[in-house]
Amino acid sequence: MIPRPPYDWSPFQQSVDAAEVISVNGYVERIVGLLIEATGPRAPVGGICRIYPRQPDGREAAPIIAEIVGFDERSVQLMPLQHVYNVSPGSRVEKARRSPTVPVGDAFLGRIVNGLGQPMDGKPAPQGSKRLPIYGQPLNPVNRQRITKSLDLGVRSMNGILTVGQGQKIGIFAGSGVGKSVLLGMIARNTEADVNVIALIGERGREVREFLDRDLSLEGLKHSVVVCATSDRTALERLRAGYLATTMAEYFRSQGAKVLFMMDSLTRLAMARREIGLAIGEPPTNKGYTPSVFALLPSLLERIGNDERGGSLTGIYTVLVEADDINDPIGDAARSILDGHVFLSRELAARNHFPAIDILNSTSRVMGDIVSRQQMEWAAWIRELLAVYTEAEDLINIGAYQKGANPRIDYAITVIDAVRGFLRQGITDRVTMQDTLMGMAQIFRQNPPPWVKKTGKENQPPARG
Repeated sequence: MIPRPPYDWSPFQQSVDAAEVISVNGYVERIVGLLIEATGPRAPVGGICRIYPRQPDGREAAPIIAEIVGFDERSVQLMPLQHVYNVSPGSRVEKARRSPTVPVGDAFLGRIVNGLGQPMDGKPAPQGSKRLPIYGQPLNPVNRQRITKSLDLGVRSMNGILTVGQGQKIGIFAGSGVGKSVLLGMIARNTEADVNVIALIGERGREVREFLDRDLSLEGLKHSVVVCATSDRTALERLRAGYLATTMAEYFRSQGAKVLFMMDSLTRLAMARREIGLAIGEPPTNKGYTPSVFALLPSLLERIGNDERGGSLTGIYTVLVEADDINDPIGDAARSILDGHVFLSRELAARNHFPAIDILNSTSRVMGDIVSRQQMEWAAWIRELLAVYTEAEDLINIGAYQKGANPRIDYAITVIDAVRGFLRQGITDRVTMQDTLMGMAQIFRQNPPPWVKKTGKENQPPARG
């Protein structure tokens, strides 16, 4: 028996697994819309192939990366990850590695990459410490750890009244131009999370630059990874960018980090999935969305959460609602899966009230498990007085309300300016959780609600949950 040499081959295992020692080829038959049909190679859905365009002189040009999205008894259906040029019948299709994987590691911090993991910031490609499957699996519900701690986002209204827990997934719902990206930028700069992973899906190119310079800034980028697939990229690259960013966030969670994942927007990711579904022949359903769109949402969103190793992954997704209709198909489906929702109001934005969070229509489903009883009371008082004032606002504005007619309305009139001031926040302002609790206590110190018996405890900020 030949003795085994005392070498550790594990550092080379990744390269060995990725090696392609056999070339499996097929040939392009036709292109219909977004879809490329080829006679092979035989590979599973999700497999990666290279398509070699032909130059005018007959030589093969640099390959176009494509992914297998379907097949039948005689051909495979591919969707390109890049724009298609000079592909013709007979162009060679070569099978790449067996399953799509992506490099991950600390080298990606402070970097901006596209949906293929390639750098967009002009710097050398980051060297990942390992590779992970891009299409990961949701956490086992039995092994998923409970949400017991709050996450300081640095935004006063969310810290105080819509408290987000470590491992929670929450959506920011709004129409266009109401401040979703600005709010995400505030959170990315101000959060106490160790790492931010930001996915910009389907954005206009101008908006990406503005988000990086104005909303995120260099300070926020230092501890962030930005994955960007703008609206001009292929549908498959936009979809892949969402999966790639989620996989990167899962890597940092596996290292025990406190990770905040942000996607802008979930709606455009669903639209990319719709484009792919329609191209491969799926039947359209509500507003043209295909069944695979509604299968995509839970499979992706349920990857958010806390694992057994102590890492946490919190998800914040923006949802672009059509015509400000919160019951559009994607908004309705996402709301049923998420652990909370934050609605941005166009009316508040028109009043120059930013962030334009509609407190009365927003909720955090885990807040009761992660904050003190006193904070829950303060949040309930703010909600109640906002509801009372909103109901009577028309009467107050036209002078029809007489003071003393209703003690609750009288109280709301007294403290409404203080509450609105509490809910407003400048783009560059950072407000910690403790500052938030002090601000809530200040509102009710001199003017406790008339329906609450004054005990003195309402003046004391509770310990942070």
